[in-house]
Amino acid sequence: MKKIILFVFAVATTVAVNAQLKTPAPSPSQKIEQTVGLTDVTVEYSRPSMRGRTIFGDLVPYDKIWRTGANANTKITFSDNVMVGGNEVKAGTYAIYTKPGLQSWDIMLYSDSNNWGTPEKWDDSKVVATVKAQAYPMPMDIETFTLTFDDVTSDSANLGMLWEKSYVSLPIKFMTSKMVSANIDKVMSGPSSNDYYQAAVYYLESGQDINKAKMWIDKAIEMREQPAFWFHRQQSLIYAKSGDKKGAVNAAKKSLELAQKAGNDDYVALNTKSLKEWGAM
Repeated sequence: MKKIILFVFAVATTVAVNAQLKTPAPSPSQKIEQTVGLTDVTVEYSRPSMRGRTIFGDLVPYDKIWRTGANANTKITFSDNVMVGGNEVKAGTYAIYTKPGLQSWDIMLYSDSNNWGTPEKWDDSKVVATVKAQAYPMPMDIETFTLTFDDVTSDSANLGMLWEKSYVSLPIKFMTSKMVSANIDKVMSGPSSNDYYQAAVYYLESGQDINKAKMWIDKAIEMREQPAFWFHRQQSLIYAKSGDKKGAVNAAKKSLELAQKAGNDDYVALNTKSLKEWGAM
């Protein structure tokens, strides 16, 4: 009987030790992802809340290095090289540390991202980029610390940081144009009609060498087996941008004719509008 009681007690103790009670984390984790141009960016961080506390200048002291969140390092990962604060930052993962101030913050990318909180010994040689960012007052309290990707374009984005009544942002520049140009050069060793078309349209829309765009769109149309109204539409825009009004009008008329045959009212309208603007209708 005694052995049975001891056995039951041992089993009960084991169950109690192994049982894990799950409760909500006071600073839940979040992962956000954003593609900018051709580059993927990921941010992983924990989100503390105000819960009635004064944050900046109290819970988070001014002019002292802060982990920029809670728990483990706030981490940012780039799939390609980027530019931050005038410095080239290699593809990889970095910890984001900040030094909040009343009027501005210092935002730092730190190459060692495996610390819990701030490093025991800060190493300036591991700071790959620093930006001084203006602190903007918010009209209301932001209860939970929040990171966002703001003002995203094909070659730039701001990493926004919001908490309490403050907003700051880290501007990041992406090497999209350089990457696309490299891809174009690579493809041009044996490009198809679509490759020439895409390269020409990119140069038109990004404001790059319009003469190259003109050459590529002509080549795209020349190589295409079946004429396409959208090819001639872009040709008209490229010619117009290059100052060749006559060529633009001829291309727009061709695009209009093909769009009418295809029953594409959108392109009919676009070409009609352009021809009127160029005084050809």
